[in-house]
Amino acid sequence: MLSPYLYAFNIILYFLLSLSLLLSLSFALSFYLCPMMIDRLRAIKHKYQDLETRLSDPVIVGDIKLFSKFHKEYKDLTELVSVIDEYELILSNLQSSTEMLKEADLEMRAMAQDEILHLKERKEETEEKLKWMLIPRDPDDTKNIIMEIRSGTGGDEASIFAGDLFRMYTKYFDSKGWKYEIDYSNEGTAGGFNKVVLEIDGEDVYGHMKFESGAHRVQRVPKTETQGRVHTSAATVAILPIFELEEINIRKDELKVDTFRSSGAGGQHVNKTESGVRFTHLPTGIVAESTDGRSQIKNREIALNRLYDKVREAQRLAVTSAYASHRKSLVGTGDRSDKIRTYNYPQNRVTDHRINLTLYNLDRIVLGDLDPVIDALKLAENTERLKEMVSEEQS
Repeated sequence: MLSPYLYAFNIILYFLLSLSLLLSLSFALSFYLCPMMIDRLRAIKHKYQDLETRLSDPVIVGDIKLFSKFHKEYKDLTELVSVIDEYELILSNLQSSTEMLKEADLEMRAMAQDEILHLKERKEETEEKLKWMLIPRDPDDTKNIIMEIRSGTGGDEASIFAGDLFRMYTKYFDSKGWKYEIDYSNEGTAGGFNKVVLEIDGEDVYGHMKFESGAHRVQRVPKTETQGRVHTSAATVAILPIFELEEINIRKDELKVDTFRSSGAGGQHVNKTESGVRFTHLPTGIVAESTDGRSQIKNREIALNRLYDKVREAQRLAVTSAYASHRKSLVGTGDRSDKIRTYNYPQNRVTDHRINLTLYNLDRIVLGDLDPVIDALKLAENTERLKEMVSEEQS
């Protein structure tokens, strides 16, 4: 149980980290809405109105897939357009009140002056809100994901830790109202998992979970340890967004598909059915395969999404290599050699090494209370994106 003093210290640490990130943001937010940003607001509102028209088109209404696509875009812009409308109304009222200063009536001029002061405050608040909302969003944030958890170095303790991560994440999914399904699992001999693959479906799943890719380290006394010594073990987590074929620049005639017999720890299906699936993207030579699923259909889905992820990353790096490199330095590459987080049980401590975040509430985090960590990572990412956006606007 966390003592009141440690709990208070933990809250102060989290507050100081958030404050430092917000102070970094305040520098970027100090800039007024420049003409290019105003143009962007107008373009967003025009697109919203265009989507509104399209959604009433009988042809589009009759195409469920196309209607769903446009409706999602429309829904995503609704809140931003509402703030844009509010901002335009403030500017209009500010202009009217300024005109009233020319009135001969002293009382009317005094009322106009008070109204101008109030409107200027609202204008500054709304501009700040718009700057936050204009931060470019990762287009993959709304996607569902495939999550893979593997035991790393540490033997049985690593498998037990992989099981602990599985429970932590599934409790977090439950708290968000997300649905998940286990596609594959290979249990460890002493408990936990050697490997487990899940598919998670919900709102903005990738946007929350993309930061979890990488190596997770645990420091604690294992259940099998008789001398009371603290051991260090590891497990890796990989997060793959689930793509649709039309979202990636891949033609079906560019794909070579092979099936093969799975191999594994045993079971009635092993080496009897060709359930393993391998995709090769012929133009690039990129290969992705899966034997994780229990059927060829499930393995096709997993392998295809792995291929999409690899090809998408290759395309993204080719176009925006500088930005991708900078973003990866912030949130981690997901490489298995990357140590992104440490879970220290004796000190009830969690440290995320990418943003130097340390919290003393491990007992709550392992029960699925991941929001303090994920929110801090999102804030750090948005800080960098806002700085880049302001820099682009000024150049």
